Amino acid sequence: MTATPELGAYQLASPTLLRSTFRRHAAGVAVITARGDDGPVGFTATSLTSVSAEPPMISFGVGTGASSWPAIARTDHVGVHILGEHQSELAATFARSGADRFAAPTVWREGPEGVPVLDDVLAWLVCRIVGRVPAGDHRIVLAEVVLGDPSGAGRPLLYHQGRFNGLRD
Repeated sequence: MTATPELGAYQLASPTLLRSTFRRHAAGVAVITARGDDGPVGFTATSLTSVSAEPPMISFGVGTGASSWPAIARTDHVGVHILGEHQSELAATFARSGADRFAAPTVWREGPEGVPVLDDVLAWLVCRIVGRVPAGDHRIVLAEVVLGDPSGAGRPLLYHQGRFNGLRD
């Protein structure tokens, strides 16, 4: 039997514990977009995950209280945009409640399947939603990749300690 150090002070599960823990986890920053009944919708996501290579599939989480949720709940397709380190203002705009996310200076166009596609991102995908899984106050959206463009230049934007950051060498 090996000696184990004291665990020290610990906290019981809570939203505060989860948020505090994940502030220490650096995550890539993406913007998810969709066509809504009243125009385009979108939000900043750090929960983007590659799920499967065959078929190519991704997942992301979205809060059911988010302004974008009604459109995501009804749409068949979403846009997934990987942001570059030069796009912290864009990430902040899509994270801000009540912001007019698609107004200038945001530059976008209507892409395949009517999905809003943002300009100047590192990569973008159009994905077909194949499932919405309840997960507490969120839904985990599973989406199969239809097409995309991974040719943007630059380095990724990261989210860490409540701030958007670039990579350091």
